Amino acid sequence: QVQVVESGGGLVQAGGSLRLSCSASGIIFSINAMGWYRQAPGNQRELVAEIISGGSTSYGDSVKGRFSISRDNARNAVFLQMNSLKAEDTAVYYCNARGVAYDTVTARRPFDSWGQGTQVTVSS
Repeated sequence: QVQVVESGGGLVQAGGSLRLSCSASGIIFSINAMGWYRQAPGNQRELVAEIISGGSTSYGDSVKGRFSISRDNARNAVFLQMNSLKAEDTAVYYCNARGVAYDTVTARRPFDSWGQGTQVTVSS
């Protein structure tokens, strides 16, 4: 079982910056992708940014040029640097990790794990 834990949310004024952190723990064989999603009240969960093994990244259209995702493979961690924050960035931000973990000493199975979420509030 793989656990994902986020940190770094909070309250910031419009135009400010925040950095979110996320780490995955467990008996992990490999991680294929880690990413950030967000969900505002009344809205569906949407992709913010994702980084896959090899380092390729993708971003939601609304955050391109303002947010940057990075990864520490040795720590199974991913970071989201959020700059030039806007009120519409207010949401609960969730970290996701997908890959393969050990089920037993020799058996492996895919995992797709989510964190509990961290609140980001941008005041205008």
